[in-house]
Amino acid sequence: HQSPVPCSRNLWGKRGKRATNMRLRLPLLCIILEVILIILFGTLVEYNVDTDAKLWNANKNQSATRHDYENEFYYRYPSFQDVHVMIFVGFGFLMTFLQRYGFSSVGFNFLIAAFSLQWATLMQGFFHGMHHGKIHVGVTSMINADFCTGSVLISFGAVLGKTSPVQLLVMAIFEVTLFAVNEFILLTILGANDAGGSMTIHTFGAYFGLVVTRVLYRPNLDKSKHRNSSVYHSDLFAMIGTIYLWMFWPSFNSAITNYGDPQHRTAMNTYYSLASCTLATFAFSALVNPEGKLDMVHIQNAALAGGVAVGTAGEMMLTPFGSMIVGFLAGTISVLGYKYLTPVLESKLKIQDTCGIHNLHGMPGVLGAVVGAVTSALASPAVYGNGLQRVFADGEPGEWNAQSRGGFQAISLVVTLGMALIGGLVTGGYKVGKCSECMLPLGKSFDLIYFKFTTVIILCHSNERI
Repeated sequence: HQSPVPCSRNLWGKRGKRATNMRLRLPLLCIILEVILIILFGTLVEYNVDTDAKLWNANKNQSATRHDYENEFYYRYPSFQDVHVMIFVGFGFLMTFLQRYGFSSVGFNFLIAAFSLQWATLMQGFFHGMHHGKIHVGVTSMINADFCTGSVLISFGAVLGKTSPVQLLVMAIFEVTLFAVNEFILLTILGANDAGGSMTIHTFGAYFGLVVTRVLYRPNLDKSKHRNSSVYHSDLFAMIGTIYLWMFWPSFNSAITNYGDPQHRTAMNTYYSLASCTLATFAFSALVNPEGKLDMVHIQNAALAGGVAVGTAGEMMLTPFGSMIVGFLAGTISVLGYKYLTPVLESKLKIQDTCGIHNLHGMPGVLGAVVGAVTSALASPAVYGNGLQRVFADGEPGEWNAQSRGGFQAISLVVTLGMALIGGLVTGGYKVGKCSECMLPLGKSFDLIYFKFTTVIILCHSNERI
């Protein structure tokens, strides 16, 4: 055994080619995409009535009782702030657990989110916000664009450390488009309830990402398993993301629900579900460990599953104790998934789920969809009174059919799974996968590949290849 010595080996091998790819491909793609977005926004996007100076003041002058504080901004923007923090801080820091991928986790999260929210504004506008050939935007469209971005970032968690920023941008282009299509089918055609996105955001993003990472599977990645690990400070940074997500999840689920009791109820149901989920997480994390010790992977991720699981039923009359049951179940299946299912997916199905999105978003998302279908099927005017039509679009007196609504909720889950699996297969196989020269070299998932360091000291053993 020799003492560590300064190592100046080439981190890339073929340095010239790799440096050229990084220096040209990423800048060109970013510039081209942004120019296209600017042109499309200039051609198609306009302020909505609550944002446009002429329209807002004309409408206000026509009504003597209308005031500036009735503008949509004052009702929705606080929720938007919370959702925005979740997207850029929560998701970004949650993925910093990899010991050599902190800069890339936060940095690429920043890049993908900034692009996706712009592209999502257009894609969602085509299906939901077209008025006389123009897409009208306001604070609600900003929230919906962040929701779509969240789905892309969930998929990013599956391929973390195995893909380049070029691949991630390509993936985002197709996933945002398919997300908008799936959202249109569920919310407009099927009339499904999914304000917190158990289906449209979490289930879709999780299974889309799992299929992409399966398509991009390379057998030799098994040799770099030791790099898929954390250290003390990286886990501490990841907990920052967890705490931000945990605190703001009630705002996330209630952000676009109807004002009044539905929004109030959604925040409360999420609040109790998260609390119950956290206790389940700590309990089962200790139970599945032979020494009775807690696993930070479980604490960072499974404690959030309660927010995912009440995304669909949050605005319904789930009741506080019902929310707690759902949260407890979500935390339980998430921890058990990390402990027992993730190794099976990797060894048998060759699905290398870096962040465990199947356990945080996939299974809890499916659970949330099932809970939503059951709760819808049990809804009645006796329970909701006149509030039934404020929760369900088809809740008008004389038109309500609980069993039919529950059935449409179940169909929505099947449609989402189909869209995610097929979309992930196509995107991974024919688009992202073709950029094989952009993929990371074996075992090189660390920040030195993509980020400039002011001072770099590399020590390596003579028998270790970096």
